Amino acid sequence: METIAARIKELRDESGLSQEQLAKEIGVNRRTISNYESAVREPDIQTIKKLCDFFKVTAGYLLGFEEY
Repeated sequence: METIAARIKELRDESGLSQEQLAKEIGVNRRTISNYESAVREPDIQTIKKLCDFFKVTAGYLLGFEEY
């Protein structure tokens, strides 16, 4: 799911956060964020919810079903 990887990176960059900072905000480690952004791993539903809550976006946007 390349779209979610790109959207996580885009949202993080737009927020001016490092991977480490985002990881702390949502309760994962930095390596996990790196894996999400490089499409090595996909976030589970709980992490998707945390990302949506943190960035104030819908799951549809994060998953690529909607535009911002």
